[in-house]
Amino acid sequence: MRMNQNLRTPELLPTPTSEPLTHTKLKARNVSVFYGDSQALFNIDLDIPENQVTSLIGPSGCGKSTFLRCLNRMNDTIDICRVSGDILLDGQDIYDNRIDVVHLRARVGMVFQKPNPFPKSIYDNVSYGPKIHGLAADKTELDQIVEASLIRAGLWGEVKDRLNAPGTGLSGGQQQRLCIARAIAVEPEVILMDEPCSALDPIATAKIEELIDELRENFTIVIVTHSMQQAARVSQHTAFFHLGKLIEVGDTEQVFTTPKETRTQEYITGRFG
Repeated sequence: MRMNQNLRTPELLPTPTSEPLTHTKLKARNVSVFYGDSQALFNIDLDIPENQVTSLIGPSGCGKSTFLRCLNRMNDTIDICRVSGDILLDGQDIYDNRIDVVHLRARVGMVFQKPNPFPKSIYDNVSYGPKIHGLAADKTELDQIVEASLIRAGLWGEVKDRLNAPGTGLSGGQQQRLCIARAIAVEPEVILMDEPCSALDPIATAKIEELIDELRENFTIVIVTHSMQQAARVSQHTAFFHLGKLIEVGDTEQVFTTPKETRTQEYITGRFG
């Protein structure tokens, strides 16, 4: 049978392999966390996609912040805390005894719930990390890193004429953006954010959310939030935790509009939490 000459040739048809594949940046498998005899997380399996914002949602005490702190081994600082299971960063076990934890925390930076600038100048807040990690060969390079980081954090225009002023003198929203600038100054691959807007007013919150959307072009971001509206606005991927267990994970739109689990539906519709 002759082929209709008006049909496109197979070479011109799109193929599934031409679609960009999302790389998994962090992979958690069978992760459990114990504080002494009390278990806080139960067998968590979760993939964190690269260059996306993944939000961790759930009621207070559900384990989302505990899980977040596993991703850069912040739980190591708690004597009674024990973590089991595997967490891989680009396929490498971050709990391997040979891992340099200082280097890991440069690759996986963190922004905390309450803005916590160092009691130093704005300049010194941002330059501190690059200095201790040897990322600048001289003062000129350090100046460039500080400026670039403040620009990326949306703060340069507000502070460029007072870099020697104390970081603690900034407003709450500015302090949080300074902390973000401090985190990205060491060129991390992942940024963890533990309720970064909970202490901020709506205007400052909107600026941080806008910043998060811009940063995901260059960084993988994991954010813990109590605000489901915020999760819906800023994230592409959402994981719902309840009582230390991962109940559901998926694309944010799917989780919020057609959740697969009854508990997810009940939490999102405000029946508990």
